[in-house]
Amino acid sequence: MDLPFDGAISAYFKTDAPESVRTAIKTADKKDILATHYPHASRLGRKKYDREMAALQIELVKLQSWVRETGTRIAIVFEGRDATGKGGTIGRFLMNLNPRAAKVVALSKPTEDEQTQWYFQRYITHLPAAGDMVLFDRSWYNRGVVEPVFGFCTPTQNTQFFTQVQPFEQMLVEDGVHLFKFWLNVGRAEQLNRMLQRESDPLKQWKLSGIDVKGLHLWDEYSAAIQDTLTRSHTAHAPWTVVRSDDKRRARLNAIRTVLHRFDYTRKDVAAIGEIDTSICGGPEIWDV
Repeated sequence: MDLPFDGAISAYFKTDAPESVRTAIKTADKKDILATHYPHASRLGRKKYDREMAALQIELVKLQSWVRETGTRIAIVFEGRDATGKGGTIGRFLMNLNPRAAKVVALSKPTEDEQTQWYFQRYITHLPAAGDMVLFDRSWYNRGVVEPVFGFCTPTQNTQFFTQVQPFEQMLVEDGVHLFKFWLNVGRAEQLNRMLQRESDPLKQWKLSGIDVKGLHLWDEYSAAIQDTLTRSHTAHAPWTVVRSDDKRRARLNAIRTVLHRFDYTRKDVAAIGEIDTSICGGPEIWDV
């Protein structure tokens, strides 16, 4: 089978990945957590996950019904390194919701015209109207991490972004938009292992890009940019929620719980939602390189 990018991910694993990363991947069992400092030793079992997810799906449907009735506006930003599970988490949010009032926004690179506009301009048109939930699969925070790491923006543009992002988000919140910002994070071995799986799976190869391959060599640069972004854009009005997603199941459950706990919607069942696992879902202080 032909591998995407001429097998560049496998080649990185064989020749360039840190020895500790290669060893972790080679010696791990299927249920093992590869991140050394992850607070759970093994992945959440399927039966428990399915049971808890089913309960959360019912609560999400209740939430959406209330959102539509009250004209509430919800915007949820998902950021993270490649293969952190952003798409899968978004999919679990939306799987039983009415797509007319709950949608995902995943913008491609800016057009020539968009490159001449105010940076936030192309995102504004996708913000929620009354009764809508909008989930951003990557967002304006491209300028905080991806763009500076790959040289797609100048240092001046990066500085200007951080000067403007706090007042931009404050205006959204003051206007009544409920803004959530999730940063999904995985350890280096887990990320590479997931990318190796994508490389060998014909049904998942489309998820890979040249940027993903180049990013494997820029782990430290990414880490510095992530730390900078979390430090400079974590505010009282628009805080970051970091989700350690080395276990995708726990990550999905806790991200959904974070949103559900924020609202007092009709017929809310607090017991069904369950408690947030604060060891893997919290503020920037739990972010782990």
